[in-house]
Amino acid sequence: MLVGAIFPASGQIVKTEHNEQWDADSIRAELDKRPYFSLYKDTYFIAGTVLGGNPTKYNSDVKFQVSFQQRLTKSVLPWHSYLYLFYTQKAIWNVFERSMPFHDLNFNPGIGISRYVIMKSRLVGKFTVMFEHESNGRDGPASRSWNKLSLAGEAYISPFLMAHAKYWIPIIDGQYNRDILRYSGLYQAGFQAISNDDKWVLDMTLIKRKGWNMNFNTVVQLGYRINHNSNQFIMLQYYNGYGESLLDYNQYHSRLRIGLLIRPQFFSDF
Repeated sequence: MLVGAIFPASGQIVKTEHNEQWDADSIRAELDKRPYFSLYKDTYFIAGTVLGGNPTKYNSDVKFQVSFQQRLTKSVLPWHSYLYLFYTQKAIWNVFERSMPFHDLNFNPGIGISRYVIMKSRLVGKFTVMFEHESNGRDGPASRSWNKLSLAGEAYISPFLMAHAKYWIPIIDGQYNRDILRYSGLYQAGFQAISNDDKWVLDMTLIKRKGWNMNFNTVVQLGYRINHNSNQFIMLQYYNGYGESLLDYNQYHSRLRIGLLIRPQFFSDF
């Protein structure tokens, strides 16, 4: 008989014999053997248009994101934590306009320490403290830039459900985005659910904008696995709110897009 031991660092469910004993040290040893280079946030290539209006070449586009992480250490740091480099790049591409110009490119590198939480010989969560920078690489009035000292947490409720949250202390150094917290927020929370047959994945993230009213940016994604042996999905993404890209951080968008998603075999980071 086989049972599953959950190892989200590798994006895999590692099968072990029923009579094999797993304690905290053996789980950490298994985590140490995982690949140093891996996916971080979702990587996708999706196209779509505005909701609640007439689609045109000016409000329809392609959005894509590439994201990865490099683990720099094994569990030799205090509290058996790991040092990581993170990188995410997101683009809004106006492919339906003449010459197909890129509307905005956002660069998001970071460095941080992650600690996995093991209770009763089971991996139940992860905490990450990181420093990250985000900018669009432009100068003049189109320049956007800010930094964050972030605390992110994930709770693995079951092999099919994960809750996540992230809070950041902003350091706003961009001259032309001083009010970015009103639109891109101070913290976020959400969940990711995977179907029992591993074919469907659903996640929702709510990003709380600055203020006491119930103002959120909402991201909902639904993915269907193309092949059981791959990590490629057909994905439908709905975005509603502000801050989808840095250049237009203070402009409201409601967009529905569909395309290709590449994600870890277990849970994603957000």
